[in-house]
Amino acid sequence: MKVNPLGIEGAWEFVPQQHGDARGLFLEWYKAERMEEAVGHPLDLKQGNLSVSAAGVVRGIHFADVPPGQAKYVTCVRGAVLDVIVDVRVGSPTFGRWETVRLDDQDRKAVYLSEGLGHGFCALTDGATVTYLCSEGYAPQRERTVHPLDPAIGVEWPVEGVPELSAKDAEGPTLAEAREAGILPVYEECVAFRASLANRG
Repeated sequence: MKVNPLGIEGAWEFVPQQHGDARGLFLEWYKAERMEEAVGHPLDLKQGNLSVSAAGVVRGIHFADVPPGQAKYVTCVRGAVLDVIVDVRVGSPTFGRWETVRLDDQDRKAVYLSEGLGHGFCALTDGATVTYLCSEGYAPQRERTVHPLDPAIGVEWPVEGVPELSAKDAEGPTLAEAREAGILPVYEECVAFRASLANRG
């Protein structure tokens, strides 16, 4: 498995080695020691999620209060999505920047995003099926959203016209509004929290 750091600190791309023959194929889509080597601490798995989306659906941009936040290891097991990571951490050198990785059932890549980073994706195919390993369980009182169509962020979603959003995402604040409301994570606090996870061992 190859591990590539992305341009946003705290995010990585994982590229598995696929072994195929006439019967099909086999791969390791998650390997704890490779992730811990890259990230600096193990993933304390608390919850596994799966979502299925129609083509053109956009989910996100979601993040959670830090601490404890919610780190995610994400892959697409059916179809394809454009996965989007947004740096919503106030004080980060890449604040407001976004980066994409195509996740699909061909290359079978995964992405890991640390606590405090914003996450979303656009389904490129009908029935696009995404799985997440999460460091914390769902806690509505800590969950946050930034509007995925905020022009100040400027994510280039690969959708003609207006993408289909959930009511919650459609009502989300812009990045500037979220910052003004004081609901965005603080970069230094996110880094300190990750360091505390590394020191637990």
